[in-house]
Amino acid sequence: MHSRQIFVTEEDSERLQQIIRSAAAASSKDWEHLDMLQHELDRAEVVPSEEIPADVVTMNSRVLLRNLDTGIETTYTLVFPRDANVAQGRISILAPIGTAMIGYRAGDEIVSRSPAGEKRFEVRKVLFQPEAAAIAA
Repeated sequence: MHSRQIFVTEEDSERLQQIIRSAAAASSKDWEHLDMLQHELDRAEVVPSEEIPADVVTMNSRVLLRNLDTGIETTYTLVFPRDANVAQGRISILAPIGTAMIGYRAGDEIVSRSPAGEKRFEVRKVLFQPEAAAIAA
């Protein structure tokens, strides 16, 4: 799917694995999204929160993306499914664009695959990352 190394915090990895297990136990209809997320987690380098680079997209990060086909820039916050609200730009990790964002860095190109087709984005900037904010505080 992707060739770049991605990073995930230990806490995010644990919580995301729990979401995958819970959804699988509930016979979720989101198998494809769960499989994509599991694939990303399987290939990620899992690091302690204090060691995650500040330009990496983690859970609850606010990110500026540029659609490489249209040039349109959009800001999203990557959230857990229960906190998703598309109207507020809060995108679930289980949405194709959410799964595509996790672990990537500013400057990286990501691909979001959905039934509507494939979309390419550039991670322009990580505007807020909770781990970096905690270290700075």
